[in-house]
Amino acid sequence: MEKVITFGEIMLRLSTPAFRRFQQADSFDVTYGGAEANVSSSLSGLGLDSFFVTVLPDNDIGSAALAHLKKYDIKTEYIKRAEGRMGVYFLESGTSQRSSKVVYDRAYSALAKSSADTFDWDRILEGADWFHFTGITPALSDSLAEAVSEAIKTAKKKNVKTSCDLNYRKLLWSREKARSVMTPFMEYVDVLFVNEEDADKVFGIKAEDANIEKGDVSATSYQHVAKELHKRFGFELVAITLRESYSASVNGWSGVVFDGKEFVQSRKYDIHIVDRVGGGDAFAAGVIYSHMSNRSLQETVEFAAACSALKHSIPGDFNSVSLDEVEALRKSSGSGRIVR
Repeated sequence: MEKVITFGEIMLRLSTPAFRRFQQADSFDVTYGGAEANVSSSLSGLGLDSFFVTVLPDNDIGSAALAHLKKYDIKTEYIKRAEGRMGVYFLESGTSQRSSKVVYDRAYSALAKSSADTFDWDRILEGADWFHFTGITPALSDSLAEAVSEAIKTAKKKNVKTSCDLNYRKLLWSREKARSVMTPFMEYVDVLFVNEEDADKVFGIKAEDANIEKGDVSATSYQHVAKELHKRFGFELVAITLRESYSASVNGWSGVVFDGKEFVQSRKYDIHIVDRVGGGDAFAAGVIYSHMSNRSLQETVEFAAACSALKHSIPGDFNSVSLDEVEALRKSSGSGRIVR
């Protein structure tokens, strides 16, 4: 079975129930999530050996997060425990014309305080087939940026495919800092994931005809972005998610991929959102799974889009769907008929 490694922070998520505003809430729904752990959950559901690498606090909250990972069959043998705290994020789920809001409380977490030599990448990546990271992890601390650098260099030496989701977060670092840190990493990346904004914010590569505020993010607008990313960095594959926000409750969702020769687009799903957090991570997992399965470019983007569309119907960060369910949606009209 293929072995995939992801590296990043899992956080405690506290969400207001029933679409309440923060000031209305007298309780929070509790779950756990984080971009790289979200990818691991999808890959485990699809049948791969998915290992998550992080540092958790050596307390009951850290143990609860560890149990949550194990519940989704995510392999945890490379997770370290240390003194410190759990990163937290608060989510106010939007609806209709009211956008969702996120408040982070993640400074000085157990992972953010860890040193670069915490992780034995030679051991972790031994026998691995794929390594995945995002732009969130190196944004947390200089030592984690160094850890990512060591990981991707080790992966290259061991012929392990490496993917990166830019995942730019303005609350974590500036565009200038993101560009200076992420650009040297790109020579070690085989597959790059971006959304409709990241390439512009990190690398200054803009879809000239797109209007994100108005929801105009057609695939043709992003053909230039994919080609420019490939030209600049020589990626094996560039994958872009396209979200058309009609409202906080209904989005158009699709994806495109480019391999240096062929540019293909998935079908578009009009999604009535239950929970959009982790949608891009599910898309990334779908591309990783398909690429490892030697699927065609069109099959890859269709599978990834279906995987991600299903995630939008599931509460929480993790994508709790099976391979059969993704394939059923990919091959169907997406009508949501009862399965009997």
